[in-house]
Amino acid sequence: MRKVNKIIILIGILSISFAFKEDLFQVSKNLDIFASVYKEVSINYVEDSNPAGLMKTGIDAMLNSLDPYTEYVPESEIENYKLKYVSTQYGGIGAGTLVIDGKLFINEVTEGNPAHKGDVRPGDQIVKINGIEVKDKDRAEVSQLLRGPKGTQVSLVLVRDGAVVNKTLTREEIKQPNVSYSGMLDNQIGYIKLDKFLENSGQEVKDALEKINKQNPKGLILDLRNNGGGILQEAVKIVNLFVDKNVLAVIQKGRNPEKSVNYYTQNIPLAPQTPLIVLVNRGSASASEIVAGALQDLDRAVIVGQISFGKGLVQQTFNLPYNSLVKVTVAKYYTPSGRCIQALDYAHKKKDGTANKFADSTLKPFKTKAGRTVYDGNGIYPDVIVEQDKLSPVTISLITKNLFFDYANNFRKNNKEIGAANKFQLSDVAYTQFVNTVASKNYSYTLNTERLLTTLKEEAEKENKLALVKADIEDLKAKIGQAKKTDLTTHKDEIKRMLETQIISRYYFERGKIEQSFQYDKELIKAKSILANGQQMLAILKGDGTYKNIGSPILKID
Repeated sequence: MRKVNKIIILIGILSISFAFKEDLFQVSKNLDIFASVYKEVSINYVEDSNPAGLMKTGIDAMLNSLDPYTEYVPESEIENYKLKYVSTQYGGIGAGTLVIDGKLFINEVTEGNPAHKGDVRPGDQIVKINGIEVKDKDRAEVSQLLRGPKGTQVSLVLVRDGAVVNKTLTREEIKQPNVSYSGMLDNQIGYIKLDKFLENSGQEVKDALEKINKQNPKGLILDLRNNGGGILQEAVKIVNLFVDKNVLAVIQKGRNPEKSVNYYTQNIPLAPQTPLIVLVNRGSASASEIVAGALQDLDRAVIVGQISFGKGLVQQTFNLPYNSLVKVTVAKYYTPSGRCIQALDYAHKKKDGTANKFADSTLKPFKTKAGRTVYDGNGIYPDVIVEQDKLSPVTISLITKNLFFDYANNFRKNNKEIGAANKFQLSDVAYTQFVNTVASKNYSYTLNTERLLTTLKEEAEKENKLALVKADIEDLKAKIGQAKKTDLTTHKDEIKRMLETQIISRYYFERGKIEQSFQYDKELIKAKSILANGQQMLAILKGDGTYKNIGSPILKID
């Protein structure tokens, strides 16, 4: 019997070895073909083919056939790559920019950084940076001009209220924290807003949690909304803050056995018993879903919000010659219950290159630690759904036309103080001023109803029925036109909230925007109500308030 087992094992090893050798042969063969094609085209093509550009085009096309997360990063883009995926620090002045009608403006400044200390203001038009005119330069070029080594100077020529203003600023190390806000809310609830999972994010959450713990919170809210993820290991550290040591947090499985890893918590938790709610939405992805999925599977937290993005793929970077690199999807991750929440099937793309979602019929049930049913695929389903508000077309148009931006700048000039950030609301008088301001502006927009009527008219014409319905269509168009004239009144509350966000940033920066938004935040309000009701929270964690079926939670709030 032992001999038979040894033979089976030997056959398995030989099979793997043969398959590996076959893979290596195919790789070597196709590399030779690719190199030969590249060489012949570069040397013999009738026009200048730009060898570097040709190679990048070929690499990009090859990687685009896989998934959007596998990408080539040339040396010229390394710094931007690190800032986006790895580090939260760079040398600069701490200001954001915005292009309006071909002109470059300061959009926002961050508190305590050179732009703020040097009295650079939102609404200032940038004409020159270090003597270089910025007209017609794209955002990437502008960023390169503003950024530089810590301690170096940058000179700005600005236009403010028609007057030329010259500024010389000294660049500093600009830190974009992973935790943008933390503190205590009413009713002794701790709150931590985590925006990304880059370097040191686990430590930042730990530091915030230690401060909150000193105030003996009755509950805690971890806000992962619009957090696109980052480093997997940082997600494990954050899970570990709330669950015991040596608990499985996430499983990584790759085709290459070396890429398959089980990640366990390593430390004693800081808050193993504090009632916990995690907020997610469609913008919560990757590492955010690792944290939310692990805490849900372990019945450690109630998940509130909307279905998350559904990115269950793990990337790793590999250094390439000439200081370039390639980021490759090497594995899928699985939550402790064994589910992968990847939503799009990149292995079976359509002819146009897009990927379909996994059908609901293919999704499989899994069990949490306490026996609740959860499902794989299509993201993390919250235990409590809070429907997300959708902006009206008129509000979207006002945003895209930058009309909030202009009004907020003028409001700041005319109002030195506005009171506490968390209580600020725009008065009806101020809103009327805004309406009067935009009356002469172009913020035209097309409603879906108008598009449908246009389509209806075209189809009726094709079918020779236009004469029968033309009068009705024109009547409907006229009624819709009249209704649009009152949209600034109909959507007043929504538009006011957008205005308030712009205005508050002029006084209290990013922290003020977050505090001011609390009064309208439906997910946050729901989370606080659940934490205030211990019986409801226990019922959810026991399975008396989770899924009846896929995507249909019992608990729902509009």
